[in-house]
Amino acid sequence: MNAETDAAARYFDAIAAALSGLEIFMRDDRSPLYRHGIVAGIVAEYISRLEASFESWRNRLAFMDRFRISRAESGFPVFQNVLELENDRRQAEQRIANIPDAATIRAEMADFILRHKEFPDALQKSMAERLYLEGIKDDDQFGPFMLAQTANVSVNPENMRPFYLVHWAAFDGTANLPLIYMATIEDSSDSMVRQIVDQKTGKMNEGLHIPLPVDGLLNPELAHQFDAFTEKNSAYTLSPVTIATNLDKDFETLHPKQLRRVVLGPFYSAGITENNSTVTEVLSKVRRTENAWLLTWTIQEVFSKAEKPGRRGLFSSEKATQEFHINTDDLEAARQGVSSYEKHALIPHEAYQALYAAGEAQKIFEGYKVHILSKGQVISDV
Repeated sequence: MNAETDAAARYFDAIAAALSGLEIFMRDDRSPLYRHGIVAGIVAEYISRLEASFESWRNRLAFMDRFRISRAESGFPVFQNVLELENDRRQAEQRIANIPDAATIRAEMADFILRHKEFPDALQKSMAERLYLEGIKDDDQFGPFMLAQTANVSVNPENMRPFYLVHWAAFDGTANLPLIYMATIEDSSDSMVRQIVDQKTGKMNEGLHIPLPVDGLLNPELAHQFDAFTEKNSAYTLSPVTIATNLDKDFETLHPKQLRRVVLGPFYSAGITENNSTVTEVLSKVRRTENAWLLTWTIQEVFSKAEKPGRRGLFSSEKATQEFHINTDDLEAARQGVSSYEKHALIPHEAYQALYAAGEAQKIFEGYKVHILSKGQVISDV
């Protein structure tokens, strides 16, 4: 195993352990991260997609030599890898048809070894490519952009509007960071109000069955427009309040009440990433390399504190608009364009001990909620 192959193996082992630990944390009912189980479940689904992507990239290296990560910034793969994976997925069926089936390749490999007394590298690469393509064709990976889904529907009894919990995700091509979005949106469209709301009780129509989750925004008249909006407004450079304000402005009958963004990363791995010299130096002293990593993530939230009523006149009209709360008492919240934010860190027990022993833990984790992965469990509030 050469140095590059060894480094790649260590990186994939570390990120697999980190995402597995994060998924454990998200799926734990006792997790302090969220009060609302459906939100943690949504994030866990996207983590599963990321895990599938990393498994696919690992398989791809068996026949392709090129894989780059953002060593000095996010610690995640560069965007080109995400695009290549998506392109391969789209062509998977066509490419599989041009590769012999696995049984044929195995027979050819055995025959080659018997005749030439050496290992058939070319045939091994064909087998690796076939297994890789079979693994990605079902679209289980974290793509460049993942269209919205409606995960929950309810009714606001105060204004008789239906509201949706909608989520989507993107891999930011500039920051090389996975981003997960969730929005709570009220819908004042006459057609949706009539369908969903019981006008007598102010609750959801009892006879209405909605098979959740629903692909796209639940409102079919706005679904395509909403997809186009989210694809254009999911960049990391846009603050949550900017995205929420744009959504409020672009849709007359959609009223965003809350927008949440989960920014996964940066990720730190000893001997691989160079995004924090202090963390890198201490992690390099962790005895077991599979425990020499640190994963951080940030949850940003902006919510509407009031709605300015719309008005309709003979010659002009204005739609109802949201007044979003920005916590100007917190300089960091104001800089991020959010009502509130939380910074989290997940680290193996051995690595945390190393940081603590080096006297760096308090400085590195200042402002973070720290979660320690130990023996398949996550311990929080340390």
